Amino acid sequence: MMDRINSASIPKYVNQLAIPPAFVPEIVKDRKKGKVQAHKYKVKASEFKQQVLPDNYPQTTVWGYGGDIKDKRTGKKVFFQHYPGPTFEAVRGIPINVEWINNLKGPHLFPVDPTIDWANPNRFPPPSPPFIPFPPGYPEAQFPVPIVTHLHGGENPSAFDGHPEAWFTANGITGPKFDTRHYTYPNKQEPTTLWYHDHALGITRLNVLAGLAGFYLLRDPEDKLAKHLPSGEFEIPLLIQDRSFNTDGSFFYDQVGVNPDIHPYWVPEFFGDTIVVNGKVWPNLNVKPRKYRFRMLNGSNARFYHLSLSNNQPFTQIGSDGGYLPETAELTSLLIAPAERADVIIDFSKLAPGTKLILRNDANAPFPAGDAPDPETTGQIMMFTVVPDTPSVKRPIPRKLNKIPVLRPKKTRTLTLVELSGPDGPVQLLLNGQPYNSAITELPKAGTTEEWQIINLTGDTHPIHLHLIQFLLKNRQNVDADQYLVDWETLNGGPPPYMMEPKTLDIRPYLQDPPIPPAPNEAGWKDTIRMNPGQVTRILVRFTSQDGTPFPFNPSNGPGYVWHCHILEHEDNEMMRPYKVRSAPFMDKWRKFWKWIFRK
Repeated sequence: MMDRINSASIPKYVNQLAIPPAFVPEIVKDRKKGKVQAHKYKVKASEFKQQVLPDNYPQTTVWGYGGDIKDKRTGKKVFFQHYPGPTFEAVRGIPINVEWINNLKGPHLFPVDPTIDWANPNRFPPPSPPFIPFPPGYPEAQFPVPIVTHLHGGENPSAFDGHPEAWFTANGITGPKFDTRHYTYPNKQEPTTLWYHDHALGITRLNVLAGLAGFYLLRDPEDKLAKHLPSGEFEIPLLIQDRSFNTDGSFFYDQVGVNPDIHPYWVPEFFGDTIVVNGKVWPNLNVKPRKYRFRMLNGSNARFYHLSLSNNQPFTQIGSDGGYLPETAELTSLLIAPAERADVIIDFSKLAPGTKLILRNDANAPFPAGDAPDPETTGQIMMFTVVPDTPSVKRPIPRKLNKIPVLRPKKTRTLTLVELSGPDGPVQLLLNGQPYNSAITELPKAGTTEEWQIINLTGDTHPIHLHLIQFLLKNRQNVDADQYLVDWETLNGGPPPYMMEPKTLDIRPYLQDPPIPPAPNEAGWKDTIRMNPGQVTRILVRFTSQDGTPFPFNPSNGPGYVWHCHILEHEDNEMMRPYKVRSAPFMDKWRKFWKWIFRK
């Protein structure tokens, strides 16, 4: 095994923050009217080297997305690839067409565990112990590499959702739910910060850790708030991740599982000892004395971040996963789980030139009851250095930002989060006690609203993500989780996994203390929500477009959707379930009516 770099020895804040450039599309126009009909892209996933560590260290082999961007010097289109990938600048109401290309022609960088349910392009039978150590692992699992890209938070037909079984390889092997590499994103939802990342079954943790992620910023020309917000050079996306490095500059990932006689390589969480922002280790950003808008994304596999500024300065959150919050939220710290986004305003106008601020982190790993971060390494994210400039005229940000509807559910589902333990730690994590391949049990009807009350019976906080939908947090409430688990398993004849839908145990006798309403910065649209141990989390899920109108497509067509934990090691080992949206006849008639109107 190669030696690892001591992260405490890596110089901080010598890297300057890299800001991913925007993809440049081919613009498709109506030939007669000249109206823009779509933006068209070709995006390629490839392996290449990149300077992630400071310049006196070796380059890092990464996987990243690439496509056409605008060269700053010449103004011409050039091909550019990077980790994280270039940013999609999407416009509300203008569809995006993407051809996703798999150019990963070598073996996987990290150990693919063939004992868990995964893409398995070679249909390699799961091996039995004693297992082969990695390296080399199992060649039939290491090559070829399957990928499929998911637009996280996107309201899209399931054929374009990046279903985990819709994967494809560079040499033409495809998954059982594969239909096409050409995806269309309608862009009908509210303006917000989305992101795209790999989602291949059973290896998402590995593909994302290798670098397959990037921003997708959806803007609305009719957005009346945009003029009040920092823009251009003062609007910056921040993709925060943790990594560890070998002495040759390569990424480190665990090569021995916690239960190596069951899963030879799978670990329940990956926690790196080094922080990477936008593909640079511990970067610095020079800022002018004015307001900045930071679109923050936790892109880590498993690490939560509890962020604050080293001078304890307050900041303002204006948006979350699905768009603007109803009102600004004034904060001095921000907790952000894997896959969550936070749209944040930081005002540097009162700080003297030369002031240096550290963006700090004090979230335990695993969250909430794990180890505290090392204040010299994972307790620091990046630095802001104020440079001389004329302070800008302050433009006030309106307090009222968005109108969030009141959702009234017609049905309540009671679901659980559970962990199965082996001799030395977890061997599997489950949603409602069911593995991924058991029969679909979540079959909501298009046009309806449901309340999902999800009881966390594990010791960790899980960021639960629903594809297709932006939902609302209703509340959280403490629950006697230990007794509920005992009684729930007894009701269902023993501990999970269950291959059929388990019987529901009424939660009311186990509730403790009053419900806890959403914090101000959780009061907006969410697609990923933190579900804490010892609590039931209630979310309101409306199976329509975000504005309450019918989907502009039939959500019952195609392979369907999934919901899952966004701790990627959990997702990859059964903490993911498929769901299908059933079509409602009146919705189909409504959809046909509007298509007829638009044709007119």
